[in-house]
Amino acid sequence: MITGGNKSLGYETARRLRDGGHRVVIGARDAERGQRAAEELGVEWVEIDVTSDESVAAAAKEVRERFGGLDVLVNNAGISGPFAAIDEFDGPAVLAVLDTNTVGVVRTTHAFLPLLRESAAPVVVNVTSGLGSFTVRSDETRIEHSLPTLGYSASKAAVNMLTSVYAQFLPELRVNTVDPGYTATDFNGHSGPQTVTEGTDAIVAMASIGADGPTGTFTDRHGAVGW
Repeated sequence: MITGGNKSLGYETARRLRDGGHRVVIGARDAERGQRAAEELGVEWVEIDVTSDESVAAAAKEVRERFGGLDVLVNNAGISGPFAAIDEFDGPAVLAVLDTNTVGVVRTTHAFLPLLRESAAPVVVNVTSGLGSFTVRSDETRIEHSLPTLGYSASKAAVNMLTSVYAQFLPELRVNTVDPGYTATDFNGHSGPQTVTEGTDAIVAMASIGADGPTGTFTDRHGAVGW
């Protein structure tokens, strides 16, 4: 199950996991886009808005009724929030980003946890960003250092902490967070130097681990990332 699976990184993740032999379900908040993407990919889809408790609960119920179980949840849905000067950010702007990117992970994980616990090898992959890494943002050689992404960075730093805590207190699951890297997507006007295939390397790798795989890690396509 991949949230935000109708475009960009989510779409490419779905394609690659489908090709790897997984039965893939993409989640989309827009029914028309979700159905179109699913038909293009030859996968299943469910409607889900990660900002709505009711929508997420309904999606989890639908997955159980239609597919009977769930082995892997990829929390990919997210928004960038405004690209603006730091003094232009206000409470509502940041709250909207946190609600989607951070609380959305909690809503979705909570709703799908009963299904995941029934799996022999349950896996959760949380898609984060180097913009949410204290290590990366403090490195003056990285592009992330120069971007005033207040709400987005805060939301992804929080996702990293959620991952760490989930991994500690849900030892029966493998819960990891991954940074796709600076990838050409709608988020950045397709300015990133990486292709979407390169950007999904870490997502696909962590979605494909087994019961003996790592948990509580933060990686990108090159390896470990500093928190």
